[in-house]
Amino acid sequence: MRGVSVPVHVYAQFAFSTLISPPSEDNARLVNRMKKETRAFNRIVIRLRAQAEADVEQVAALRRRQSNGQSQSQRQHNGPPLSWSAGAAQGQGGKHRSVSRQSSRAPSPTNSAWSQAASSQAHLPLGTSPPSGGFRSPLFRLRRAPLLRVFVPSPEGDWLSDASVLECETELRKAGILPLLRVGDVIWDIALGDEGNVGRLVWDGRYLIDLDYTFSHIGDVPPSVLALAFPPSYFHRVIRVAGDRNPIAHLDIRFWGEEIITNLQLLQDRVRTETPQGTYHTVVRWVHRSSFTIHAPPGSAPVITLPNRERRVVDPSWRGTVVIEAEGTNEGLSDLHARCRGQYQPRAGDIAPAPGERERMVWRVLRERSRPGEIWLRAVSHKERLIL
Repeated sequence: MRGVSVPVHVYAQFAFSTLISPPSEDNARLVNRMKKETRAFNRIVIRLRAQAEADVEQVAALRRRQSNGQSQSQRQHNGPPLSWSAGAAQGQGGKHRSVSRQSSRAPSPTNSAWSQAASSQAHLPLGTSPPSGGFRSPLFRLRRAPLLRVFVPSPEGDWLSDASVLECETELRKAGILPLLRVGDVIWDIALGDEGNVGRLVWDGRYLIDLDYTFSHIGDVPPSVLALAFPPSYFHRVIRVAGDRNPIAHLDIRFWGEEIITNLQLLQDRVRTETPQGTYHTVVRWVHRSSFTIHAPPGSAPVITLPNRERRVVDPSWRGTVVIEAEGTNEGLSDLHARCRGQYQPRAGDIAPAPGERERMVWRVLRERSRPGEIWLRAVSHKERLIL
């Protein structure tokens, strides 16, 4: 209860006071109490995640049973299957009998149970509610990264040293949740305050790793966390973005390289940009635009290997059309071709791409254009780097 009710700035203020004041028994006791509060908070969040996923699985199982029951009753009501009726009609001189019945197929097992939860209540019979009444909690949301907490005062300031990061891992171990962590879980050292992404680390399945500061001064999702293994909005408001910029995503498009090159077009686009004076105006620019389709597995999408060697299929939220854009210049075209390498034959005179392997996987998710079933991405060039 204290972990939820006490504002975060109180933890940060106390951590700062303990660093500038002489060590005392009272301060040590308060630091220990705050560490216990964050451990309890983490146990609750992990428990809520398990509960939410169990509730969704229960709703999905109920839907499958209802679908199977309805299809069985429809078969009994409508007689023989449609294929038998059609064959009988052909044997009777072409007389056809239309049969209207619901599909007997259960929901596809390739669809994530999380994606089925949003519409599960609409498919339940009248007067029937989901088994858990629907999961809701301000501490955890399905298909979003959990934001776990640790309290580790840092003598080095906002930048955690290796020793401080190891202490953060120790706090997770003392909380008893280290074996329950998953790749992409975000851990926040609340002793550093709540400015930007200060104190935020990402669990890669083995260690806590820092954010990537190559393209943002407040940090982005690290390159080892491959975006296609998670929903496009998985880190939304958990890893913050600077100003009104779009979030960074790391994904490899080589699997769809041939389709991308086939659909490639050079188009004019109108964008709304902000001037140094704070006003906005519309600019016409040239862009290279293409698209590819992510189908439902099996066999139609690559398997993604995460840093801890865990293998995952592409998250269901990415299935559909993915529109990609690059600069409408020769350099932009060359960079896009390099991202699709192995799927095309370069023309004579093409410019060799300067970025490294990882930089060819950097994109921005255009949130203002994206919607379910259609995700827009823009290639991030090496000119946007803050760290050279």
